Amino acid sequence: MDVNQSKQEHLLALKVMRLTKPTLFTNIPVTCEERDLPGNLFNQLMKDDPSTVKGAETLMLGEMLTLPQNFGNIFLGETFSSYISVHNDSNQVVKDILVKADLQTSSQRLNLSASSAAVAELKPDCCIDDVIHHEVKEIGTHILVCAVSYTTQTGEKMYFRKFFKFQVLKPLDVKTKFYNAETDEVFLEAQIQNITTSPMFMEKVSLEPSMMYSVAELNTVDTVGKSESTFGARTYLQPMDTRQYLYCLKPKQEFAEKAGVIKGVTVIGKLDIVWKTNLGERGRLQTSQLQRMAPGYGDVRLSLETIPDTVNLEEPFDITCKITNCSERTMDLVLEMCNTNSIHWCGVSGRQLGKLHPSSSLHLALTLLSSVQGLQSVSGLRLTDTFLKRTYEYDDIAQVCVVSSGVKQS
Repeated sequence: MDVNQSKQEHLLALKVMRLTKPTLFTNIPVTCEERDLPGNLFNQLMKDDPSTVKGAETLMLGEMLTLPQNFGNIFLGETFSSYISVHNDSNQVVKDILVKADLQTSSQRLNLSASSAAVAELKPDCCIDDVIHHEVKEIGTHILVCAVSYTTQTGEKMYFRKFFKFQVLKPLDVKTKFYNAETDEVFLEAQIQNITTSPMFMEKVSLEPSMMYSVAELNTVDTVGKSESTFGARTYLQPMDTRQYLYCLKPKQEFAEKAGVIKGVTVIGKLDIVWKTNLGERGRLQTSQLQRMAPGYGDVRLSLETIPDTVNLEEPFDITCKITNCSERTMDLVLEMCNTNSIHWCGVSGRQLGKLHPSSSLHLALTLLSSVQGLQSVSGLRLTDTFLKRTYEYDDIAQVCVVSSGVKQS
């Protein structure tokens, strides 16, 4: 801490101490071979050391607690606690003592004092104590400003301040990736890295979706009727380690039916992260609203509703497509099916689909077959708007595995 104090002699003394929990004491084991000069001396000293764990003296384990020796680190999302004491060092009674504690950040000044009322008098060798708490919500420089005003027996008004400067560090590095599925589902991958110097117990990592979406967490595995975390029973995150969390967001029914509305939604939700460190100190971070790039569907969107995973060579199979009008005008559509080297469409090409109103959809059942084995891409669909004479091409809309008819499909 940096301390700036007036050089004027005062009747009162101000002491400010940060309140932190103790840490486990660890020893650095010192040992040697029995044939070396010290012989068994080092090993015996370790066994006699009360801070070591019996039977594991050569490991850096400890059962004793040690009080904090320095100010320590403060991380975003943790609670900063401090003990403030004003002591009367003089031999006279001091009156109208007012102690004020403010926290100055880069953007605001916060009053942390428990009470704003002045103490009527303070006798010699007596003190005024206060404990302040603040959940840190900003990164960077913080200054704790403690001000004391009082009146002497002669009626002179006195005033002094102390400044305590500290840095708030970032505990986690959070990166997000979005994948927009064809079914209007959005998959979010959140990469969370512990950038502190101590392990973290990840108590909760959840996604609070925006009003248009519902969320399903994909971070558990069902085994023998029991849901278990994909990270195991011990959810500790070691320093500099990274963990990936996956979520699936689905549009709520009332919004899923409005293609034009859900198409332009970029706000997905926010992550809520809760962790504990050392002896249970709790920290919590909530990200700002996560935003994705809105998918560019154009005026007409074609999505695949159903398709088999595996089909037989030269045997017809069915797929179901959904066509949605994402524009603000009514369309009169014509469907054309163009064969490719491996995919052949069954049915009449160039048929009228009729009028499709804005934000409306229609489902098409189509039949096709493949003349080539292997993983084949479904391509060759064309939609033409007869009013604007504009054609929309849809290739690589899905992939299907084509096998010989002699191969049994699983």
